[in-house]
Amino acid sequence: MIKIATLLEDASSIGQEVTVKGWVRTFRANRFIALNDGSTLQNLQCVVDFENFEEALLKQINTGAALAIKGVLIASQGKGQSVEIQVAELNVLGGADPEQYPIQPKKHSFEFLREQAHLRVRTNTFSAVMRVRSALAFAVHQFFRNEGFYYVNTPIITGSDAEGAGEMFRVTTLDPKNPPLGEDQAVDYKQDFFAKETNLTVSGQLEAETYAMGLGNVYTFGPTFRAENSNTTRHLAEFWMIEPEMAFYDLNDNMDLAEAFIKNILQYILDHCKEDLAFLDERLTQEEKNKPQVERSEMGLLEKIQFVVANEFKRISYTEAIEILRNSKPNKKKKFKFPVNEWGVDLQSEHERFLVEKHFKCPVVLFDYPAQIKAFYMRLNEDQKTVRAMDILFPGIGEMVGGSQREERLDVLQERIAAQGIDAAELDWYLDLRRFGTAPHAGFGLGFERLVQFSTGMGNIRDVIPFPRTPQNASF
Repeated sequence: MIKIATLLEDASSIGQEVTVKGWVRTFRANRFIALNDGSTLQNLQCVVDFENFEEALLKQINTGAALAIKGVLIASQGKGQSVEIQVAELNVLGGADPEQYPIQPKKHSFEFLREQAHLRVRTNTFSAVMRVRSALAFAVHQFFRNEGFYYVNTPIITGSDAEGAGEMFRVTTLDPKNPPLGEDQAVDYKQDFFAKETNLTVSGQLEAETYAMGLGNVYTFGPTFRAENSNTTRHLAEFWMIEPEMAFYDLNDNMDLAEAFIKNILQYILDHCKEDLAFLDERLTQEEKNKPQVERSEMGLLEKIQFVVANEFKRISYTEAIEILRNSKPNKKKKFKFPVNEWGVDLQSEHERFLVEKHFKCPVVLFDYPAQIKAFYMRLNEDQKTVRAMDILFPGIGEMVGGSQREERLDVLQERIAAQGIDAAELDWYLDLRRFGTAPHAGFGLGFERLVQFSTGMGNIRDVIPFPRTPQNASF
């Protein structure tokens, strides 16, 4: 058996007998089968001489059916394809009743396809998105490998809350209707499986730090979970995070690495996903035509990716960003949903996108955020007001990367933990890193699905993960 992508790329098989297997996209005139095996956007035309096959067999060749076909590969005489197979043998491996199979050769809405998440990958759009996703994941591992990083698997079940946000999914084996109670009538978690409250992880960062402080440079790339009731196009309850942690790095080293990382993996898909990106670029162009002029993107998908790869990211402090936003036209004319009036406010997506898309017209790195809006583990600056944090903002997406130099001073970290009301006993293992051989270190987190969204031009984050987990939706 040979993949259709290989047959279409390599002319050396012309004149040879080949075997292909795939799914029927269309069957026309009882003669022309468009077969696709998921290796490429393009279908392989298989030409059937219907007089040589039983009618009962031909009736099973419907959209969605799985076939095994043997025949001679020849140069195509017709339009639309370079080669085709003259079918000698045909086996229906699995039929698909056209009355019931939902993915028919017509345009389906993304809302409809989300309900068919187990079948939507058989459409051109979703097969292209998932091939790009796969290439990006490979590029992530390749980049870090080439940079001398070690891949670390951090726990999915954890007793720590890295973000201190509390929006976590609880893991328990206790009876939900009749949990054991302590003397204070609170749930007695000592009787639970792990003998304490545990949750699904929101981040592997804290655990990754422990390995950075022994191996030097490490990264984790795995699923994370947020019990945040956000029904938006940018949020998922289950998503994948890329989180490198580097010993002996400061904030500038961190920003340099993040920029190099993003550019490298985007260049990889430009080199290796040309067909899929060209298709997604055209899809986005057509979609943009239906939007009002003011909402249309100034750049196409390929243009946007190439722009990020080719241009230096603009680096400005949070303080500078606030001044720009405060004096901006949308703010003065009260066009922002969240007005920017004073230093210390948390930036919203509309502010981030203004800076990237309207003001600088390139990716922006913001650094030195107010301490009160950032996590306890970020290094406090000498001004005692800001921390060594950085966010990378992208066009169309907003925040793509969040990172910081980590607080390596034991006394300062203890003060920060106390100020945020976090139980220091739960983080005693983390404080040990500051007690025994502490050193400057830094890291960042990148939401993989947001990267896939940017790379494919998909408007909804639910369309770039195989099986989206969102509020009130855990099908499949």
